Amino acid sequence: MTLEQNIESFSELGNILRNILDGKETSYGKRFHAIIENHYKTNPWFTPDNIRMAIKSIAYKLTYDNLKRWTDRYPAISIEYKPLRVGVIMAGNIPLVGFHDFLTVLISGNNLLAKTSSKDSELISAIADILFSIHEEFRNRIEFANGQLKDFDLVIATGSDNSSRYFEYYFGRYPHIIRKNRNSVAIIEGDESDTDFRNLGTDIFSYFGLGCRNVSKIYLPAGFDLHRMIKNWNEFSGIVNHNRYANNYEYNMAVYMVNREKFVDTGFLLLRENRTLSSPVAVLHYQYYASLKDVSFDIESQPEKIQCIVSKKEIPFGIAQYPELWDFADNIDTLDFLLKKKMSGIM
Repeated sequence: MTLEQNIESFSELGNILRNILDGKETSYGKRFHAIIENHYKTNPWFTPDNIRMAIKSIAYKLTYDNLKRWTDRYPAISIEYKPLRVGVIMAGNIPLVGFHDFLTVLISGNNLLAKTSSKDSELISAIADILFSIHEEFRNRIEFANGQLKDFDLVIATGSDNSSRYFEYYFGRYPHIIRKNRNSVAIIEGDESDTDFRNLGTDIFSYFGLGCRNVSKIYLPAGFDLHRMIKNWNEFSGIVNHNRYANNYEYNMAVYMVNREKFVDTGFLLLRENRTLSSPVAVLHYQYYASLKDVSFDIESQPEKIQCIVSKKEIPFGIAQYPELWDFADNIDTLDFLLKKKMSGIM
């Protein structure tokens, strides 16, 4: 397939997904609506709202102009080379978290061998079926592995810090990108509006905080009144009605009370002053700072642990979960990696 065929195919995929979200009648709508409404029965974290949000974050980025703008940055992408067979191990922490790798492998002209998470296999399979109907050639380019990956040229694997050690052991001898745990942070300067704080709530509470782009820690100016921020999050209070989230909320509260640790309880989120980036489900860490230079130093000292930064100067409040096509996980340009390996023949 040519680059133009790839762009047109994914542009049409975006159009179809947008129609599904808009409730327009399509031949794919029934299947997708069934997944959206029923997936939580096999994976309780994948609520209908969360799945719709994940589809939306993809659908509105897959336009012809957007795809062209992205791929135009890579002159080599138009040159035909023998395609590589790229093994992709997908995470399953939030819906469709592996889609960007799926897209990048195919848009680069390579072939995909995907190992989906058992927690998130239906959605990516349904998207592949749409592509098969858009262009028959995708049937020869997309394969889903039932067991271990075999017969591949390079690997892209996403998982936890623990699983990354497994990935390094098994795939270290192949060209690879292996991703570990990352968290996102927000920087508050003190003059943010109520709207900014409400939007920040989206970055914190979407997907129950399970995504690497969810804000798990906030930097606050010394003396900042937490309640100025918290009062804007009431619209998210219903999150505590979710059984698994509520279990985490109650468990962490019990632990902090037993250990006599200080925390702020909003009734649906626990805020705890803590320097670490990663916070448990239903907990948000915060840290006071004396100057923004201190924040920069703290962030720059651990770049391998931070996925994105939400602030007035970085990623705007409320859109952390809507990355552009050119916003690569871990700041590793996956498309450039794939094109260079493809051009070199890798053999």
